[in-house]
Amino acid sequence: MPAASRLYKHMVFGRPLLVILLLCCLTAGMAWYAQYFKLDASADSLLMEGDEELEYSRQINNRYGTRDTVTVAYTPQGELFSQEVFARIARMRDELLGLERVQSVDSLLNVPVFGDTALLSLSENYDTLLTPGLDLAAAKQELMNSPVFSNAIVSADGETTALLVSFARDERYHSLLDTRETLRRLRDTEGLNAGQADQLASVTEEFDAYSALTAQQRHEDIRQIRDILARYQEDATVYLGGAPMIADDMVSFVQNDLTTFSLGVFAFIVFALGIIFRRLRWIFLPLACCAVAGIVVVGILGIMDWRVTVVSSNFMSLLLITTISLTVHLIVRYRQLRATRHFSRHDKLLRHAVLSMWKPCLYTAMTTIVAFASLLVSGISPIISFGWIMVIGVTTALLVVFLLFPAMMSLMPRDTARYDTQGPLALTSGLARFTDRLGNGVLLIAAVVLLLSVAGLMRLKVENSFIDYFSKDTEIYKGMSLFDEKLGGTLSMDVIVNLPQSPALDDGFDDGFDDGFDDGFDDGFDDVGQAANDAYWFTGDKMDEIKRIHDYLDANPQTGKVLSFGSIIHLAEQLNGNAPVDSFVWALLYSRIPETLKESVLTPFVSVSENQVRFNVRVIESDRNLNRNELIQGIARGLQEEFGYAPEQVHVTGILVLYNNVLQSLYQSQILTLGVVLFAIMIMFLFLFRSVRIALLCIIPNIIAALGVLGLMGWLGIPLDIMTITIAAIAVGIGVDNTIHYMHRFKREFHRLGNYRETMYFCHDSIARAMYFTTMTVVAGFSILVLSNFIPTIIFGLLTSIAMMVALLGALTLLPQLLIAFRALGSESHPGDEAKP
Repeated sequence: MPAASRLYKHMVFGRPLLVILLLCCLTAGMAWYAQYFKLDASADSLLMEGDEELEYSRQINNRYGTRDTVTVAYTPQGELFSQEVFARIARMRDELLGLERVQSVDSLLNVPVFGDTALLSLSENYDTLLTPGLDLAAAKQELMNSPVFSNAIVSADGETTALLVSFARDERYHSLLDTRETLRRLRDTEGLNAGQADQLASVTEEFDAYSALTAQQRHEDIRQIRDILARYQEDATVYLGGAPMIADDMVSFVQNDLTTFSLGVFAFIVFALGIIFRRLRWIFLPLACCAVAGIVVVGILGIMDWRVTVVSSNFMSLLLITTISLTVHLIVRYRQLRATRHFSRHDKLLRHAVLSMWKPCLYTAMTTIVAFASLLVSGISPIISFGWIMVIGVTTALLVVFLLFPAMMSLMPRDTARYDTQGPLALTSGLARFTDRLGNGVLLIAAVVLLLSVAGLMRLKVENSFIDYFSKDTEIYKGMSLFDEKLGGTLSMDVIVNLPQSPALDDGFDDGFDDGFDDGFDDGFDDVGQAANDAYWFTGDKMDEIKRIHDYLDANPQTGKVLSFGSIIHLAEQLNGNAPVDSFVWALLYSRIPETLKESVLTPFVSVSENQVRFNVRVIESDRNLNRNELIQGIARGLQEEFGYAPEQVHVTGILVLYNNVLQSLYQSQILTLGVVLFAIMIMFLFLFRSVRIALLCIIPNIIAALGVLGLMGWLGIPLDIMTITIAAIAVGIGVDNTIHYMHRFKREFHRLGNYRETMYFCHDSIARAMYFTTMTVVAGFSILVLSNFIPTIIFGLLTSIAMMVALLGALTLLPQLLIAFRALGSESHPGDEAKP
């Protein structure tokens, strides 16, 4: 360490031009790699790798042929059921089908219209709305009341229709994914040999690169679809929905905010620094440090191919906070030394300021790293990446500030501006007087705040509502509201039920034709026999069970459209004169059902080989009473209680469930481990201040700051979701910085002054000003975020600003009063007058 210290002093203070040149070369190199910096727009970027539910969901998607889809909601200005509108829908459908990666488009035009067709008369040659001479009025009523198509293809009022755009399955993507997951499972169970380990590394690298390409392709697909839809907006209202679109739009909003508000935040920070310091150098130095640190971190992300998601997109704002905080502390310390040591040389003052601030700044960086390192145990890929990004970011900010700031200052002339400790912005002195006069009343106020925070924490909801991410005047909000109101919802989950085995079919159907004729000749009878066995799977009792489950799910007030074979059963009973369909007729229907219908109404919902059925349940995102976790658990529990299924027979899966699993896991890993993080920080306090009493007192304001922000969220009804869950780590990281800086200065000055209150006033006129200026600068910069259309950006700016102000108030009122009340540093050597006017 002495050798490193001597090298640092020699380079930074002795050869500042060389240091600046090296930093410029590093920045230029990282700026080149910054072009590889990416935002991940895929829906999978928000999922939790290693989640058993994710693996099960992928198996279900493969089994039932589920593909990525988006849905177009089309509401014409005139009558929907008219040949003119049909022609426009046909043109739009054909244009969508012309896109490279679109495999199919299901619309109102290709759904069957049965009319008076008897159940056993179904054939391939069914009518559609394009059939000449079809009674459109009757067809409209049939589809509006259809258990299959109502609220799915056409709204219940007959005014809005949906086009389901299905993307082609990417075989290479799934092949790479299956290979990677197979090798990972082998690694976790049996271990890998050298060849398999190399293969896993190679496949993982190839999959990561290809998944980035597919995410960009999906973004381009959605852009092309929107371009097509824009051409049909003149005579209709057209919206796009679906999970891929929501994920892509979230990234687009984040990118837009980064572009739009970056200059605004920059301008506000420049303004705040100008108001506070009134000198060009004190504006330029923090911005230069921020620019270098930002470019270096973005370059590192580009080199390592760490894709930033909507969850970690706020890393640059947090990096800005850290860098400005470190720089402002150095500025204020230098100005204070210059104001009190008029005849000292510039280089000596600079060296003293930098070296005296190294230890507290190092410990603030380390404790902030500990706070963000708590994200590494989440088990969720984007959150882990966010944790690593912030660990790298805080480390980079510390190194850049302590290299660039003193090097540039060494080349600048001495600052001759007058340093006014009682200027118009010196509010910290007022906080000292407030704490002094109120005395132990500060502790009482803190206790009340703590109780209110705990009460608010009890009201805090863990919920993830995508519709609430967007302002009500945005297209995506209006579109999701329309889907909820007229087309049964946007996002969905799958309810998978393993039906009880039917003893009569377990042994198979023996027709006697196998005896003595199995000579290897393929006469096609095996396929016929299998088809016959499949047909006998459709028994009357089994169909009644499926219908009952469908009706149970559909009756839940928080579910939207339920798509399953139960809808087909209801339709079959309608065509059968509203009479039940027996087993013989079901077996006959299975053999007669047109292949085109079988692919759309049977294959996605029934697996005969697995004796399993799938119910696709849409959810009304705009329902304010919706609690997704309770709904998911309630459905699984209800099917077990109402139908007597064992827990292993019922699975609720799908994109909605996977997002919920991510959130619940993150809640447990972050909120429940908050105490562990605070304990670790307290150990660091103990190591830094060498006192159990001081460590305990220092942790109290940080506990109140963290709980205060979370409690405020509870009182304001702001849920903990995948975008706001990291606020606990942010609040702790910010609060700890203030505590260390204040306590480090208080401890040093108390040994000189020997009086608690006099030390408090001195610290409030010195180190507290740097804390206050940092908070004021960042809050001013982040205030512009309230103009965003992306609600998480607004909430992030609001909560971060509140966290900084709460942490500041705790460090400048509660912490000094705790030190005074508990005599944390021992007896006073100069008791004197305890009050200061």
